[in-house]
Amino acid sequence: MERAFAVSLKIPDNAAYTALVTLRRLGIDVARVERSDVYRVDDSGDAESFAARMERDETIFNPNKHRLTVLDRIEPRAGEVWIAMHEDPDRNPRRYTGWRLVDAAGAPVSADVLQAAADRLLANPAIEKAIIG
Repeated sequence: MERAFAVSLKIPDNAAYTALVTLRRLGIDVARVERSDVYRVDDSGDAESFAARMERDETIFNPNKHRLTVLDRIEPRAGEVWIAMHEDPDRNPRRYTGWRLVDAAGAPVSADVLQAAADRLLANPAIEKAIIG
């Protein structure tokens, strides 16, 4: 069975802050930006211990600075765009950079705002593919 999870920083994320400031300068109305590494993995174990198994992989998770979120579906969440991290983004990538954008009311931004953010800053269309759920 294929599962997905996101690994984000629980310490301040300078890249997310820089993206926030830049998006605002570009005229995109966003109040908060969160960045994570999103992974798709094949897993035959039980769902209850999936997070614990992933947290034991020291190449992707450090408990001192990361938090792990198991995703319900293998697609971007509301207000999130995934940027394919593969040399050929049209092939079946297994790792993405996830960007979650939140508006001033604390709600996920719309798909139009996500698309504008991806087009203007978050993705390089020559080598990356932006996926909006």
